[in-house]
Amino acid sequence: MKAEERWQARFRAARMTLPIWARLAPARAVYRCNISGTWEIHAWDRSNGSTRQVTKRPRGTSHTAIDPTGQWIWWFADTYGDEFGVWMRQAFTGGPEMPAHPDLAPGHPTGLALSAAGTAAVGRSSRHGFQVLHARVGSADKPTVIYESREFAQVAGMSLDGSLIAVSHSEHGDSRHPALRVIRPDGRVVGDLHDGPGKGFSGVRFAPTMLDRRILALHERRGRREPLVWDPTTGEEREIWLRVPGEITADWYHDGRAVLIGHNNRARTELFRYDLGGGGLTLIQTPHGVIHDAMPRPDGAVEYSWSSAAHPPVVRSSEGHVVMNQSGPSAPPSVPLEDVHVEGPGGRVHALVSRPEHGSAPFPTIFLLHGGPAAQDDDSFMPNVAAWVDAGFAVVRVNYRGSTGYGSAWRDALRGEVGHIELSDVSAVRDWAVGQGMADPERLVLGGASWGGYLTLLALGTQPKSWSAGIAAVPIADHAATYRDETEGLRAYHRALFGGSPQEVPELYAASSPITYMDALQAPLLVLAGENDPRSPIAQIEKYLEKLSERRHEFEVYRYKAGHGTLVVEERIRQMAAQLDFARRHVGLA
Repeated sequence: MKAEERWQARFRAARMTLPIWARLAPARAVYRCNISGTWEIHAWDRSNGSTRQVTKRPRGTSHTAIDPTGQWIWWFADTYGDEFGVWMRQAFTGGPEMPAHPDLAPGHPTGLALSAAGTAAVGRSSRHGFQVLHARVGSADKPTVIYESREFAQVAGMSLDGSLIAVSHSEHGDSRHPALRVIRPDGRVVGDLHDGPGKGFSGVRFAPTMLDRRILALHERRGRREPLVWDPTTGEEREIWLRVPGEITADWYHDGRAVLIGHNNRARTELFRYDLGGGGLTLIQTPHGVIHDAMPRPDGAVEYSWSSAAHPPVVRSSEGHVVMNQSGPSAPPSVPLEDVHVEGPGGRVHALVSRPEHGSAPFPTIFLLHGGPAAQDDDSFMPNVAAWVDAGFAVVRVNYRGSTGYGSAWRDALRGEVGHIELSDVSAVRDWAVGQGMADPERLVLGGASWGGYLTLLALGTQPKSWSAGIAAVPIADHAATYRDETEGLRAYHRALFGGSPQEVPELYAASSPITYMDALQAPLLVLAGENDPRSPIAQIEKYLEKLSERRHEFEVYRYKAGHGTLVVEERIRQMAAQLDFARRHVGLA
């Protein structure tokens, strides 16, 4: 198989998310899959093995849920990726599509929770702020607003019987470290969890049995996210403390007597069962790599979606078998990762390196910067990374300060010099790669999407001699202009990150904006932009490109009719091809 066919085959190979089953009807499940050529919602009846595609939308579907009784499948319907729309539903067995409730107004989604009693807690945002609405599905009664705030808030969960609703909120003004509130369907407050500045709470899930009021949450009392079981009706708390490095996530076992622990350390994941009765911790055997999602079944087995940099994704069971495979050829494998730790200005920086199988160093090298910034590059299978390796590039990915996976202090280090802090870590790894003779200093490409695209633009203006070319997908070019047009949730994030709005701290927004430094640009640039992007609005990108045109700087633009990325497989291939072609031409590989 030729290199081009090989990398395209990885994008076209059928992939699916972990099937999520209905709590009271475990034979009924939903998942997302790209087998139709677009990421859409599918239903799986495990009692007879039948599957069907539920949604068929031109730009794909991102969000889905199944109610606890297994009767209804929900999904969010926006317009061409603008993330503004309404929740729809359809019977699990098929039939007409309908709005989840005719009186639920359109908005940007901020969480959804469904109960076995036929009620829903729906989070939405608009320019007026954030709301949580309580709706009785199939009823003529209008939804009622049970929570409202100008500051960021989202639905975190609902008890199985519908009597309690958890809301993650930032009434204290810091959406990066939210508090957790539990309320009744009439809005009465039952309990609050808030540990003060710099320590957030996030809700995971209510206990999976009808009369159990406990909620599993994550706190940050010891410098990282760790699980806590909380009964908001009594105020009783039980922290789950584990003697393992790294960060922790958690979910319930089906009977509420044990917790499934996800342990993330050095960009890999492992699973444990923690018994609440005796406190015993049992390792669940899984392959070395990354577990993207995991969920215990009623029989105690754990199903999980797994991959590694070298091996494509698969849905497995802790009992050793593959749970479900989509038809069609599987994705070709890729190369394994190398871990690198480099001393940076704020501590040791963890980077991931993928080297070409053929050729010799120094290689043309691309630094791919992740989005977020509260995200992490890890040892999962990435078709785009594998495509660069097939093209002869070494790939370096840096978990700069601001990344998750290394504790709260590392994640929260972005204070004051936002953007510049991350790039100082990237520079340290760049110097290492060049100093080790792996990366050719005359053929260094910098690229990324979302926050990674933003960092790319900022680096090209503040480190102009360090990079041979830049590729910025859906970037922020101007923080103040982005703030004017982005969703209300991202406005709240901007205020938390910079300590205020652009009107309150204009100098900080300007100091961190790529448009401030564009006169220093030297490297050629490729920008990819979604016409309906609500996160990195295209107007501020167009303003940046207009100024580049005035300076007669060399750049190219790839525009597409979607939002913050695309769910269409062939469109992803076209975007990847454009990036490879651009980079080859500017490092002498064309």
